[in-house]
Amino acid sequence: MIDVTDRYCRYFHRLLAPHARLYTEMITTGALEYGDVARHLRFDPSEHPVALQLGGSDRQALVKSAKLGEQWGYDEINLNCGCPSDRVLKGSFGAILMSQPLLVADCLKAMQDAVSIPVTVKHRLGLDYEDSYSFVRDFVGIQYEVGVRVFIVHARNAVLKGLSPKENRDIPPLRYDYAAQLKTDFPEATFVLNGGISTVAQCQTHLQTFDGVMIGRAAWHTPAVLGQMHDVIWPQVTRLDEEAVLARMYQYLAQELQAGTRPRQITKAMLGWAHGKPGARQWRRHLSDPAQMARADAKVLLEAWDLLRSTTGAD
Repeated sequence: MIDVTDRYCRYFHRLLAPHARLYTEMITTGALEYGDVARHLRFDPSEHPVALQLGGSDRQALVKSAKLGEQWGYDEINLNCGCPSDRVLKGSFGAILMSQPLLVADCLKAMQDAVSIPVTVKHRLGLDYEDSYSFVRDFVGIQYEVGVRVFIVHARNAVLKGLSPKENRDIPPLRYDYAAQLKTDFPEATFVLNGGISTVAQCQTHLQTFDGVMIGRAAWHTPAVLGQMHDVIWPQVTRLDEEAVLARMYQYLAQELQAGTRPRQITKAMLGWAHGKPGARQWRRHLSDPAQMARADAKVLLEAWDLLRSTTGAD
């Protein structure tokens, strides 16, 4: 979710699902070593629990980045071994790391020794067209041996030769049975399922087998589903209604505009919030209109809401 789940997006998602665990976009160790650390790592306290997802394969750099994550207050450090981006081959991070399980284990062990917060791993089922269960079983087993106990499993292969990152989200077949077998073979570990989950019904079904579910693109395209899933998992926890979420986002947008943030950085995460409603197109159009964004006025959010309500017939 590079360039997607930034701090602005996570603030919005937290309002929709108060108990969900949020993850940063994948941040490479190079970005933290040579870039603006504060820009990459600062977040609002309301985001807790929030995990820092790292991309990298250099042991020392990962240890340094994990320590930074702990210092900045993150609740978890997650190593990404599942990203199928073209950049992973050149940078030796993401899904390509599944071909080097011993290196991954060494890095994860070093990070565990360096910080007091949990260190977890996100991975795929396999690489390219290697579809044997033993591949992912052995990968998980090696990480388990060094103490890793939380695995986020994207239940597809990552095809790095021939498919684009977008195609990797849809074309490799989902094999939930392989992910479920991991849960059986490593009963003391926690397994969170990722991949192809976009509805409340799917969430309910998978929670009968797995310890949790992770959604990515569905939270971006149809963010309201976060709240719906929250109601299923934590029915006893009252969450904000739409009007309250809007009010909080209006305040947040006004605050961030004063700090010099461009409105588009915040409103882009909200474009899909009205998905499925009669006025969704007007909502999206107003919040993505360059002329409206150039005004740098938080009222643009209230105006978009009025357009939505007038279309849906709300009072």
